[in-house]
Amino acid sequence: QVQLVESGGGLVQAGGSLRLSCVASASIFRPNVMGWYRQAPGKQRELVASMTSVGSAYYADSVRGRFTISRDNAKNTVNLQMNSLKPEDTAVYYCNIPRLVNGNIASWGQGTQVTVSS
Repeated sequence: QVQLVESGGGLVQAGGSLRLSCVASASIFRPNVMGWYRQAPGKQRELVASMTSVGSAYYADSVRGRFTISRDNAKNTVNLQMNSLKPEDTAVYYCNIPRLVNGNIASWGQGTQVTVSS
């Protein structure tokens, strides 16, 4: 069973920063691309960043240059450093494995709420 636990969200003013963390079970973390997703009210969940096991990163256009994804394979952790936050970044943020998401077999944790005030 895939276990993913997100943390680090909160309320921040526009222009501020937050750092999200996700801890995964070791068996599923190390070989897989890990991704951060978000879902805003009334919108579909979207992939905002992902990183391969060897450190190659992908960013959605909306966050490129502001967000930085990183992973610590020794701690089975993937992080998302979010800078220059905007109100439109407000959403529940989740981590997951894109391979499972794209195959419609992913289960989702509770996520962590990020709220950016203007």
